[in-house]
Amino acid sequence: MTLNRIDLNSDVGESFGNYKLGLDEDVIPLISSANIACGFHAGDPAVMRHTIAIARENGVAIGAHPGFPDLIGFGRRNLDASLEEIKDYVTYQIGALQAFAAAQGVKLQHVKPHGALYTMAVKNTAIWDAVAEAIAAVDARLILFVLAGTERKNLEAIGARHGIRMAYEFFGDRAYNSDGSLVTRNKPGAVIHDSEVLAAKILKMVKEGRVECRDGSEIKLTADTICVHGDNPSALSLVQKIGETLKAAGVEIAPPETFL
Repeated sequence: MTLNRIDLNSDVGESFGNYKLGLDEDVIPLISSANIACGFHAGDPAVMRHTIAIARENGVAIGAHPGFPDLIGFGRRNLDASLEEIKDYVTYQIGALQAFAAAQGVKLQHVKPHGALYTMAVKNTAIWDAVAEAIAAVDARLILFVLAGTERKNLEAIGARHGIRMAYEFFGDRAYNSDGSLVTRNKPGAVIHDSEVLAAKILKMVKEGRVECRDGSEIKLTADTICVHGDNPSALSLVQKIGETLKAAGVEIAPPETFL
């Protein structure tokens, strides 16, 4: 099997006040979907407005990247929040980005939870359900980005229950465990910085539907979208390499709203 079309997404808009994070001006023109921080884990009103403008100028689809209200921890620390609180967090952040998008004449394509909210959802599908419920209540046309390789039947059921589409996500710059989960960031080799290693990993997934795990085993995995983290110091070179690799393999890079 070889995929003919796939999305390339990156987490952007994660600067805050005087603090600059990522290479948004360079990375955004090379991707097809931008996950924009909404002020809880990163980002602020000016950064949100500016990031949307960059995406709009480059014809890149935009989505909300809601996280836990944890600026100091960059949203990567688990928060003991109820499902009702999680729905409120997601609703609030989608609404904030929607307003800035509407002001520039563009619409949101998707929602991708950030950091601990995402990883907690992977371990507890009730959180995915809460996120999906919040999305459906705001705009059921929005696509929810979820981790490919884990609980696919349960995720499909959640999407069907709330009437929203799911885009299954592959993390190009992260190592995988044999159960399809991501290797914890504090472990050696969890984050990939070598563009050649990343290219080989993506080609295997695109052409064979398989991913090599940290322990040397392989798992079956197919995806609709590939993520490279914007705060990865190698983000620009990795995104460039992914684009070159996919083009050489005859795979079109396109936002998921065009093929889901």
